Amino acid sequence: MNQTLDTIFADAQPAVHGGRTPPYDTEAEQALLGAILNNNAAIDKVIDFLKPDHFADSTHRRVFELCLAMYERGDTADPITLKRVMDGGPELERVGGPGYLVKLANSVVGIINAEQYGRLIHDLYLRRQLIALGEDVVNDAFDENLDSSADDQIRKAEEGLYGLATSGEASKGFVSFKSALRQSLEMADAANKASGLSGVTTGLSDLDTLLGGLHNSDLIILAGRPGMGKTALATAIAYNAAYARLKDPNGPGAVTAFFSLEMSAEQLATRILSNEAQIPGHKMRTGHMVQDDFNKLSAAVGLMEKVPLFIDDTPGLSVGAIRTRARRLKRQENLGMIVIDYLQLLSPGASSRRESNRVQELSEMTRGLKILAKELNVPVLALSQLSRAVESRDDKRPQLSDLRESGSIEQDADMVMFVFREHYYKKAKRPQKRDGDDDSKYAHIVEEWENSLKEIEFKAECIVAKQRHGPTDTVVLHFNGEYTTFGNWTDEDHLPYGG
Repeated sequence: MNQTLDTIFADAQPAVHGGRTPPYDTEAEQALLGAILNNNAAIDKVIDFLKPDHFADSTHRRVFELCLAMYERGDTADPITLKRVMDGGPELERVGGPGYLVKLANSVVGIINAEQYGRLIHDLYLRRQLIALGEDVVNDAFDENLDSSADDQIRKAEEGLYGLATSGEASKGFVSFKSALRQSLEMADAANKASGLSGVTTGLSDLDTLLGGLHNSDLIILAGRPGMGKTALATAIAYNAAYARLKDPNGPGAVTAFFSLEMSAEQLATRILSNEAQIPGHKMRTGHMVQDDFNKLSAAVGLMEKVPLFIDDTPGLSVGAIRTRARRLKRQENLGMIVIDYLQLLSPGASSRRESNRVQELSEMTRGLKILAKELNVPVLALSQLSRAVESRDDKRPQLSDLRESGSIEQDADMVMFVFREHYYKKAKRPQKRDGDDDSKYAHIVEEWENSLKEIEFKAECIVAKQRHGPTDTVVLHFNGEYTTFGNWTDEDHLPYGG
Protein backbone atom coordinates (compact mmCIF):
# COMPACT_ATOMS: atom_id res chain seq x y z
CA MET A 1 0.00 0.00 0.00
CA ASN A 2 1.60 3.26 -1.20
CA GLN A 3 -0.64 5.65 0.68
CA THR A 4 0.95 7.73 3.42
CA LEU A 5 -0.59 7.69 6.88
CA ASP A 6 -1.77 11.29 6.50
CA THR A 7 -3.56 10.33 3.30
CA ILE A 8 -5.16 7.32 4.93
CA PHE A 9 -6.48 9.48 7.78
CA ALA A 10 -7.55 12.39 5.60
CA ASP A 11 -11.24 11.53 5.80
CA ALA A 12 -11.06 10.99 9.56
CA GLN A 13 -9.30 14.22 10.48
CA PRO A 14 -11.21 17.13 12.03
CA ALA A 15 -12.95 19.47 9.63
CA VAL A 16 -11.14 22.56 8.41
CA HIS A 17 -12.19 25.78 10.19
CA GLY A 18 -11.68 29.03 8.32
CA GLY A 19 -8.84 27.59 6.25
CA ARG A 20 -7.15 26.05 9.30
CA THR A 21 -7.27 22.43 10.47
CA PRO A 22 -7.98 21.96 14.20
CA PRO A 23 -5.02 20.47 16.09
CA TYR A 24 -4.51 16.70 16.29
CA ASP A 25 -1.56 14.31 16.41
CA THR A 26 -1.96 11.04 14.57
CA GLU A 27 1.41 9.69 15.69
CA ALA A 28 0.60 10.30 19.37
CA GLU A 29 -2.68 8.39 19.01
CA GLN A 30 -0.87 5.54 17.23
CA ALA A 31 1.87 5.43 19.86
CA LEU A 32 -0.59 5.19 22.76
CA LEU A 33 -2.68 2.49 21.08
CA GLY A 34 0.52 0.59 20.22
CA ALA A 35 1.51 0.62 23.90
CA ILE A 36 -1.93 -0.66 24.90
CA LEU A 37 -1.98 -3.44 22.29
CA ASN A 38 1.42 -4.64 23.48
CA ASN A 39 0.61 -4.38 27.17
CA ASN A 40 -2.99 -3.77 28.25
CA ALA A 41 -1.74 -2.53 31.62
CA ALA A 42 -0.97 0.77 29.83
CA ILE A 43 -4.70 1.48 30.08
CA ASP A 44 -4.26 2.03 33.82
CA LYS A 45 -2.05 5.03 33.03
CA VAL A 46 -4.78 6.91 31.17
CA ILE A 47 -8.13 5.46 32.18
CA ASP A 48 -8.85 8.19 34.75
CA PHE A 49 -8.75 11.08 32.27
CA LEU A 50 -8.82 9.78 28.69
CA LYS A 51 -12.02 8.79 26.86
CA PRO A 52 -12.62 7.44 23.34
CA ASP A 53 -14.12 10.76 22.24
CA HIS A 54 -10.79 12.46 22.91
CA PHE A 55 -9.22 10.76 19.87
CA ALA A 56 -9.36 12.80 16.66
CA ASP A 57 -9.38 9.79 14.36
CA SER A 58 -12.57 7.72 14.31
CA THR A 59 -10.69 4.42 13.84
CA HIS A 60 -8.44 5.15 16.81
CA ARG A 61 -11.53 6.14 18.76
CA ARG A 62 -13.12 2.76 18.05
CA VAL A 63 -9.93 0.81 18.83
CA PHE A 64 -9.53 2.54 22.19
CA GLU A 65 -13.22 2.00 23.02
CA LEU A 66 -12.91 -1.74 22.30
CA CYS A 67 -9.66 -1.99 24.26
CA LEU A 68 -11.37 -0.43 27.30
CA ALA A 69 -14.36 -2.76 27.05
CA MET A 70 -12.20 -5.88 26.72
CA TYR A 71 -9.89 -4.78 29.53
CA GLU A 72 -12.83 -4.23 31.87
CA ARG A 73 -14.12 -7.73 31.05
CA GLY A 74 -10.70 -9.20 31.79
CA ASP A 75 -10.09 -10.13 28.13
CA THR A 76 -6.86 -9.43 26.27
CA ALA A 77 -6.95 -6.69 23.64
CA ASP A 78 -4.44 -7.31 20.84
CA PRO A 79 -4.47 -7.27 17.02
CA ILE A 80 -5.90 -10.79 16.86
CA THR A 81 -8.80 -10.28 19.29
CA LEU A 82 -9.61 -6.86 17.85
CA LYS A 83 -9.63 -8.25 14.31
CA ARG A 84 -12.46 -10.63 15.26
CA VAL A 85 -14.59 -7.70 16.40
CA MET A 86 -13.65 -5.13 13.78
CA ASP A 87 -13.05 -7.24 10.65
CA GLY A 88 -15.37 -6.05 7.90
CA GLY A 89 -16.32 -2.90 9.81
CA PRO A 90 -16.13 0.52 8.15
CA GLU A 91 -13.44 1.88 10.49
CA LEU A 92 -10.97 -0.92 9.73
CA GLU A 93 -11.76 -1.10 6.03
CA ARG A 94 -11.12 2.63 5.65
CA VAL A 95 -7.51 2.30 6.82
CA GLY A 96 -6.70 -0.79 4.81
CA GLY A 97 -8.06 -3.70 6.84
CA PRO A 98 -6.76 -5.86 9.71
CA GLY A 99 -3.16 -5.22 8.76
CA TYR A 100 -3.46 -1.76 10.25
CA LEU A 101 -3.92 -3.24 13.74
CA VAL A 102 -0.50 -4.87 13.38
CA LYS A 103 0.95 -1.49 12.36
CA LEU A 104 -0.53 0.05 15.48
CA ALA A 105 1.05 -2.65 17.63
CA ASN A 106 4.39 -1.93 15.98
CA SER A 107 4.04 1.77 16.94
CA VAL A 108 4.67 0.85 20.58
CA VAL A 109 6.54 3.44 22.66
CA GLY A 110 6.51 1.61 25.95
CA ILE A 111 4.11 1.67 28.88
CA ILE A 112 6.24 4.28 30.67
CA ASN A 113 5.37 6.90 28.02
CA ALA A 114 1.68 5.98 27.80
CA GLU A 115 0.46 8.70 30.19
CA GLN A 116 2.53 11.37 28.42
CA TYR A 117 0.92 10.54 25.08
CA GLY A 118 -2.51 10.32 26.71
CA ARG A 119 -2.11 13.83 28.14
CA LEU A 120 -1.10 15.14 24.72
CA ILE A 121 -4.16 13.56 23.09
CA HIS A 122 -6.40 15.06 25.76
CA ASP A 123 -4.82 18.51 25.42
CA LEU A 124 -5.40 18.51 21.66
CA TYR A 125 -9.00 17.41 22.24
CA LEU A 126 -9.52 20.40 24.56
CA ARG A 127 -8.14 22.72 21.90
CA ARG A 128 -10.59 21.35 19.35
CA GLN A 129 -13.44 21.75 21.82
CA LEU A 130 -12.41 25.36 22.48
CA ILE A 131 -12.61 26.03 18.76
CA ALA A 132 -16.08 24.48 18.62
CA LEU A 133 -17.21 26.38 21.71
CA GLY A 134 -15.97 29.63 20.25
CA GLU A 135 -17.90 28.98 17.04
CA ASP A 136 -21.07 28.27 19.03
CA VAL A 137 -20.67 31.51 20.98
CA VAL A 138 -20.25 33.51 17.78
CA ASN A 139 -23.15 31.81 15.99
CA ASP A 140 -25.52 32.20 18.97
CA ALA A 141 -24.61 35.87 19.30
CA PHE A 142 -25.42 36.46 15.64
CA ASP A 143 -28.73 34.56 15.82
CA GLU A 144 -31.39 37.20 16.48
CA ASN A 145 -34.13 34.53 16.63
CA LEU A 146 -32.51 32.68 19.53
CA ASP A 147 -34.77 32.63 22.61
CA SER A 148 -31.95 32.93 25.16
CA SER A 149 -30.75 36.35 26.30
CA ALA A 150 -27.17 37.55 26.10
CA ASP A 151 -26.76 36.81 29.83
CA ASP A 152 -27.96 33.25 29.26
CA GLN A 153 -25.48 32.85 26.42
CA ILE A 154 -22.64 34.13 28.59
CA ARG A 155 -23.62 31.72 31.36
CA LYS A 156 -23.73 28.85 28.85
CA ALA A 157 -20.27 29.77 27.55
CA GLU A 158 -18.86 29.96 31.08
CA GLU A 159 -20.31 26.56 31.93
CA GLY A 160 -18.76 25.15 28.77
CA LEU A 161 -15.37 26.61 29.65
CA TYR A 162 -15.53 25.31 33.21
CA GLY A 163 -16.51 21.88 31.91
CA LEU A 164 -13.46 21.86 29.65
CA ALA A 165 -11.23 23.11 32.46
CA THR A 166 -12.21 20.19 34.69
CA SER A 167 -12.71 17.44 32.09
CA GLY A 168 -9.18 16.11 32.50
CA GLU A 169 -9.32 15.81 36.27
CA ALA A 170 -9.11 12.24 37.37
CA SER A 171 -12.08 10.95 39.31
CA LYS A 172 -11.15 10.53 42.93
CA GLY A 173 -11.84 6.81 43.13
CA PHE A 174 -10.31 4.77 45.94
CA VAL A 175 -7.71 6.24 48.26
CA SER A 176 -5.48 3.84 50.14
CA PHE A 177 -5.62 4.00 53.92
CA LYS A 178 -1.91 4.85 53.87
CA SER A 179 -2.62 7.87 51.66
CA ALA A 180 -5.56 8.93 53.83
CA LEU A 181 -3.39 8.71 56.93
CA ARG A 182 -0.73 10.85 55.28
CA GLN A 183 -3.34 13.48 54.37
CA SER A 184 -4.64 13.44 57.94
CA LEU A 185 -1.13 13.92 59.29
CA GLU A 186 -0.51 16.80 56.85
CA MET A 187 -3.75 18.47 57.99
CA ALA A 188 -2.76 18.10 61.65
CA ASP A 189 0.67 19.53 60.90
CA ALA A 190 -0.86 22.47 59.03
CA ALA A 191 -3.23 23.10 61.92
CA ASN A 192 -0.33 23.05 64.37
CA LYS A 193 1.62 25.57 62.28
CA ALA A 194 -1.47 27.77 62.00
CA SER A 195 -2.05 27.86 65.77
CA GLY A 196 -4.69 25.15 65.76
CA LEU A 197 -6.44 26.02 62.49
CA SER A 198 -6.95 23.40 59.81
CA GLY A 199 -9.59 25.48 58.02
CA VAL A 200 -10.28 29.07 57.00
CA THR A 201 -10.04 31.52 59.90
CA THR A 202 -13.09 33.44 61.09
CA GLY A 203 -10.86 36.07 62.73
CA LEU A 204 -12.68 35.36 66.01
CA SER A 205 -10.22 33.58 68.28
CA ASP A 206 -12.62 31.69 70.56
CA LEU A 207 -14.73 30.55 67.59
CA ASP A 208 -11.61 29.43 65.72
CA THR A 209 -10.49 27.50 68.80
CA LEU A 210 -13.78 25.60 68.95
CA LEU A 211 -14.09 24.96 65.20
CA GLY A 212 -10.50 24.81 64.02
CA GLY A 213 -11.62 27.20 61.28
CA LEU A 214 -14.19 26.69 58.53
CA HIS A 215 -13.33 23.50 56.69
CA ASN A 216 -13.11 22.94 52.94
CA SER A 217 -16.11 21.16 51.36
CA ASP A 218 -18.30 21.97 54.38
CA LEU A 219 -21.71 23.63 54.22
CA ILE A 220 -22.02 25.90 57.28
CA ILE A 221 -25.39 27.40 58.21
CA LEU A 222 -25.46 30.61 60.25
CA ALA A 223 -29.03 31.24 61.39
CA GLY A 224 -30.86 33.67 63.60
CA ARG A 225 -33.97 35.77 63.98
CA PRO A 226 -34.12 39.26 62.43
CA GLY A 227 -32.11 41.82 64.39
CA MET A 228 -29.60 39.32 65.79
CA GLY A 229 -26.80 40.41 63.44
CA LYS A 230 -26.45 37.50 61.01
CA THR A 231 -25.24 39.70 58.17
CA ALA A 232 -22.90 41.63 60.47
CA LEU A 233 -21.30 38.41 61.74
CA ALA A 234 -21.02 36.91 58.24
CA THR A 235 -19.50 40.16 56.95
CA ALA A 236 -16.94 40.16 59.77
CA ILE A 237 -15.99 36.53 59.06
CA ALA A 238 -15.72 37.16 55.30
CA TYR A 239 -13.56 40.25 55.73
CA ASN A 240 -11.38 38.66 58.41
CA ALA A 241 -10.70 35.63 56.19
CA ALA A 242 -9.90 37.79 53.16
CA TYR A 243 -7.69 40.13 55.18
CA ALA A 244 -5.78 37.16 56.63
CA ARG A 245 -5.19 35.94 53.09
CA LEU A 246 -3.78 39.34 52.12
CA LYS A 247 -1.42 39.39 55.11
CA ASP A 248 -0.22 35.81 54.61
CA PRO A 249 -1.00 34.00 51.32
CA ASN A 250 0.10 30.72 52.91
CA GLY A 251 -1.87 31.22 56.13
CA PRO A 252 -5.43 30.30 57.14
CA GLY A 253 -7.09 33.12 55.19
CA ALA A 254 -9.01 32.78 51.92
CA VAL A 255 -10.06 34.67 48.83
CA THR A 256 -13.74 35.18 49.65
CA ALA A 257 -16.88 35.59 47.54
CA PHE A 258 -19.82 37.29 49.27
CA PHE A 259 -23.18 36.87 47.55
CA SER A 260 -25.39 39.55 49.10
CA LEU A 261 -29.00 39.06 48.08
CA GLU A 262 -30.32 41.57 50.63
CA MET A 263 -27.81 44.42 50.97
CA SER A 264 -25.93 46.27 48.24
CA ALA A 265 -22.16 46.03 47.82
CA GLU A 266 -21.91 49.70 48.86
CA GLN A 267 -23.79 49.04 52.11
CA LEU A 268 -21.56 46.10 52.99
CA ALA A 269 -18.44 48.09 52.18
CA THR A 270 -19.72 50.95 54.34
CA ARG A 271 -20.13 48.61 57.30
CA ILE A 272 -16.61 47.27 56.94
CA LEU A 273 -15.12 50.71 56.36
CA SER A 274 -16.99 52.10 59.36
CA ASN A 275 -15.42 49.52 61.63
CA GLU A 276 -11.91 49.75 60.17
CA ALA A 277 -11.86 53.57 60.29
CA GLN A 278 -13.74 53.65 63.61
CA ILE A 279 -16.31 56.11 62.29
CA PRO A 280 -19.98 55.40 63.13
CA GLY A 281 -21.90 54.35 60.05
CA HIS A 282 -24.68 56.87 60.66
CA LYS A 283 -22.15 59.72 60.42
CA MET A 284 -21.02 58.40 57.03
CA ARG A 285 -24.59 58.04 55.77
CA THR A 286 -25.87 61.42 57.01
CA GLY A 287 -22.89 63.57 55.98
CA HIS A 288 -21.86 64.61 59.49
CA MET A 289 -18.15 63.85 59.14
CA VAL A 290 -15.35 66.32 59.90
CA GLN A 291 -11.97 66.51 58.16
CA ASP A 292 -10.37 64.16 60.67
CA ASP A 293 -12.99 61.54 59.77
CA PHE A 294 -12.12 61.86 56.08
CA ASN A 295 -8.45 61.42 56.93
CA LYS A 296 -9.29 58.22 58.81
CA LEU A 297 -11.36 56.97 55.87
CA SER A 298 -8.56 57.68 53.42
CA ALA A 299 -6.02 55.83 55.55
CA ALA A 300 -8.37 52.85 56.01
CA VAL A 301 -9.17 52.59 52.29
CA GLY A 302 -5.47 52.54 51.48
CA LEU A 303 -5.03 49.46 53.66
CA MET A 304 -8.28 47.73 52.62
CA GLU A 305 -8.45 48.10 48.85
CA LYS A 306 -6.21 45.10 48.18
CA VAL A 307 -8.20 42.73 50.43
CA PRO A 308 -9.35 39.78 48.22
CA LEU A 309 -13.04 40.09 49.07
CA PHE A 310 -15.43 39.98 46.10
CA ILE A 311 -19.08 41.07 46.52
CA ASP A 312 -21.92 40.12 44.17
CA ASP A 313 -25.15 41.93 45.11
CA THR A 314 -27.28 40.63 42.23
CA PRO A 315 -30.78 40.02 43.67
CA GLY A 316 -32.64 36.74 43.26
CA LEU A 317 -29.71 34.56 42.20
CA SER A 318 -30.27 30.82 41.88
CA VAL A 319 -27.85 28.18 43.16
CA GLY A 320 -26.97 27.47 39.52
CA ALA A 321 -26.03 31.10 38.91
CA ILE A 322 -23.95 31.16 42.10
CA ARG A 323 -22.19 27.99 40.97
CA THR A 324 -21.31 29.53 37.61
CA ARG A 325 -19.95 32.73 39.15
CA ALA A 326 -18.06 30.88 41.88
CA ARG A 327 -16.44 28.57 39.33
CA ARG A 328 -15.25 31.60 37.39
CA LEU A 329 -13.75 33.18 40.53
CA LYS A 330 -12.16 29.87 41.47
CA ARG A 331 -10.48 29.77 38.09
CA GLN A 332 -9.44 33.42 38.07
CA GLU A 333 -8.62 34.20 41.71
CA ASN A 334 -8.30 30.81 43.46
CA LEU A 335 -11.49 31.28 45.47
CA GLY A 336 -11.23 29.87 49.00
CA MET A 337 -14.59 30.59 50.69
CA ILE A 338 -18.18 31.47 49.74
CA VAL A 339 -20.68 33.42 51.86
CA ILE A 340 -24.38 33.66 50.90
CA ASP A 341 -26.76 36.14 52.54
CA TYR A 342 -29.25 34.53 52.69
CA LEU A 343 -30.92 31.18 51.83
CA GLN A 344 -34.54 32.30 51.77
CA LEU A 345 -33.75 35.01 49.17
CA LEU A 346 -32.33 32.54 46.66
CA SER A 347 -34.44 31.88 43.58
CA PRO A 348 -35.43 28.29 42.84
CA GLY A 349 -33.78 26.66 39.86
CA ALA A 350 -35.65 26.28 36.60
CA SER A 351 -36.32 22.61 37.31
CA SER A 352 -38.11 23.36 40.59
CA ARG A 353 -40.10 26.46 39.67
CA ARG A 354 -43.15 24.33 39.00
CA GLU A 355 -43.11 23.13 42.59
CA SER A 356 -45.37 25.00 44.97
CA ASN A 357 -43.71 23.55 48.08
CA ARG A 358 -41.20 26.06 49.42
CA VAL A 359 -39.75 23.45 51.80
CA GLN A 360 -38.79 21.28 48.82
CA GLU A 361 -37.24 24.27 47.09
CA LEU A 362 -35.10 25.06 50.14
CA SER A 363 -34.07 21.42 50.38
CA GLU A 364 -32.88 21.49 46.77
CA MET A 365 -30.97 24.69 47.43
CA THR A 366 -29.11 23.34 50.46
CA ARG A 367 -28.24 20.15 48.60
CA GLY A 368 -26.99 22.26 45.71
CA LEU A 369 -24.83 24.36 48.03
CA LYS A 370 -23.37 21.25 49.67
CA ILE A 371 -22.48 19.87 46.22
CA LEU A 372 -20.90 23.23 45.35
CA ALA A 373 -18.79 23.15 48.53
CA LYS A 374 -17.48 19.69 47.62
CA GLU A 375 -17.02 20.50 43.94
CA LEU A 376 -14.90 23.62 44.57
CA ASN A 377 -13.44 22.25 47.83
CA VAL A 378 -14.20 25.42 49.78
CA PRO A 379 -16.35 26.18 52.84
CA VAL A 380 -19.76 27.60 51.98
CA LEU A 381 -21.27 29.78 54.72
CA ALA A 382 -24.98 30.30 54.10
CA LEU A 383 -27.20 32.48 56.27
CA SER A 384 -30.75 31.45 57.13
CA GLN A 385 -33.79 32.87 58.84
CA LEU A 386 -35.41 30.98 61.71
CA SER A 387 -39.03 30.17 62.34
CA ARG A 388 -41.15 32.39 64.59
CA ALA A 389 -41.33 29.57 67.14
CA VAL A 390 -38.37 31.22 68.87
CA GLU A 391 -40.49 34.23 69.83
CA SER A 392 -43.03 32.10 71.68
CA ARG A 393 -40.51 30.75 74.21
CA ASP A 394 -39.30 32.43 77.39
CA ASP A 395 -35.71 31.49 76.48
CA LYS A 396 -35.21 32.98 73.04
CA ARG A 397 -32.00 31.08 72.31
CA PRO A 398 -32.44 29.19 69.02
CA GLN A 399 -32.49 25.41 68.80
CA LEU A 400 -31.98 22.99 65.91
CA SER A 401 -35.72 22.30 65.93
CA ASP A 402 -36.26 25.90 64.79
CA LEU A 403 -34.70 24.90 61.44
CA ARG A 404 -36.83 21.84 60.79
CA GLU A 405 -39.62 23.56 58.91
CA SER A 406 -37.00 24.84 56.49
CA GLY A 407 -36.53 21.53 54.69
CA SER A 408 -33.30 19.57 54.98
CA ILE A 409 -31.09 22.44 56.14
CA GLU A 410 -30.05 20.66 59.35
CA GLN A 411 -29.52 17.38 57.50
CA ASP A 412 -27.37 18.79 54.69
CA ALA A 413 -25.30 21.13 56.85
CA ASP A 414 -21.96 20.01 58.25
CA MET A 415 -22.21 22.75 60.84
CA VAL A 416 -25.08 24.84 62.21
CA MET A 417 -24.44 28.03 64.18
CA PHE A 418 -26.94 30.43 65.72
CA VAL A 419 -26.31 34.07 66.56
CA PHE A 420 -28.14 35.38 69.62
CA ARG A 421 -28.14 38.70 71.48
CA GLU A 422 -30.08 38.79 74.72
CA HIS A 423 -29.82 42.59 74.77
CA TYR A 424 -32.12 42.79 71.73
CA TYR A 425 -35.01 41.10 73.56
CA LYS A 426 -34.39 42.57 77.00
CA LYS A 427 -34.31 46.11 75.62
CA ALA A 428 -37.85 45.65 74.30
CA LYS A 429 -39.14 44.66 77.76
CA ARG A 430 -38.96 47.91 79.69
CA PRO A 431 -40.63 47.36 83.09
CA GLN A 432 -44.17 48.65 83.35
CA LYS A 433 -45.34 50.44 86.45
CA ARG A 434 -47.73 48.19 88.36
CA ASP A 435 -50.62 49.16 90.56
CA GLY A 436 -49.35 49.85 94.06
CA ASP A 437 -45.79 50.74 92.98
CA ASP A 438 -44.75 54.17 94.20
CA ASP A 439 -42.47 56.33 92.11
CA SER A 440 -39.31 55.48 94.04
CA LYS A 441 -39.90 51.73 93.80
CA TYR A 442 -40.61 51.93 90.06
CA ALA A 443 -37.52 54.09 89.53
CA HIS A 444 -35.45 51.44 91.32
CA ILE A 445 -36.88 48.69 89.09
CA VAL A 446 -36.10 50.72 85.97
CA GLU A 447 -32.59 51.42 87.23
CA GLU A 448 -31.94 47.71 87.77
CA TRP A 449 -33.27 46.98 84.28
CA GLU A 450 -31.01 49.64 82.75
CA ASN A 451 -27.97 48.32 84.63
CA SER A 452 -28.68 44.78 83.47
CA LEU A 453 -28.92 46.10 79.89
CA LYS A 454 -25.53 47.80 80.20
CA GLU A 455 -23.94 44.56 81.40
CA ILE A 456 -25.01 42.70 78.25
CA GLU A 457 -25.02 45.59 75.77
CA PHE A 458 -21.94 44.35 73.91
CA LYS A 459 -22.48 40.63 74.52
CA ALA A 460 -23.48 38.23 71.76
CA GLU A 461 -23.54 34.45 71.60
CA CYS A 462 -22.56 32.21 68.72
CA ILE A 463 -24.21 28.89 69.49
CA VAL A 464 -22.57 25.98 67.64
CA ALA A 465 -25.48 23.53 67.71
CA LYS A 466 -24.11 21.00 65.21
CA GLN A 467 -20.57 20.20 64.15
CA ARG A 468 -19.61 17.01 62.34
CA HIS A 469 -15.92 17.47 63.12
CA GLY A 470 -16.00 18.38 66.79
CA PRO A 471 -17.92 19.41 69.89
CA THR A 472 -20.82 21.80 70.20
CA ASP A 473 -20.64 24.78 72.53
CA THR A 474 -21.48 28.45 72.89
CA VAL A 475 -18.89 31.12 72.12
CA VAL A 476 -19.28 34.62 73.56
CA LEU A 477 -18.55 37.45 71.11
CA HIS A 478 -18.35 41.22 71.35
CA PHE A 479 -21.02 43.09 69.37
CA ASN A 480 -20.54 46.77 68.63
CA GLY A 481 -23.84 48.25 67.53
CA GLU A 482 -22.28 51.62 66.68
CA TYR A 483 -20.15 50.02 63.95
CA THR A 484 -22.46 47.01 63.38
CA THR A 485 -19.71 44.43 63.73
CA PHE A 486 -18.56 41.50 65.84
CA GLY A 487 -15.20 40.96 67.52
CA ASN A 488 -13.50 38.91 70.21
CA TRP A 489 -14.89 39.00 73.74
CA THR A 490 -12.32 40.25 76.24
CA ASP A 491 -12.19 40.61 80.02
CA GLU A 492 -12.92 44.33 79.68
CA ASP A 493 -16.20 43.47 77.99
CA HIS A 494 -17.44 41.96 81.23
CA LEU A 495 -17.35 45.34 82.92
CA PRO A 496 -20.54 47.43 83.00
CA TYR A 497 -20.74 50.24 80.45
CA GLY A 498 -18.45 53.09 81.55
CA GLY A 499 -16.79 50.89 84.19
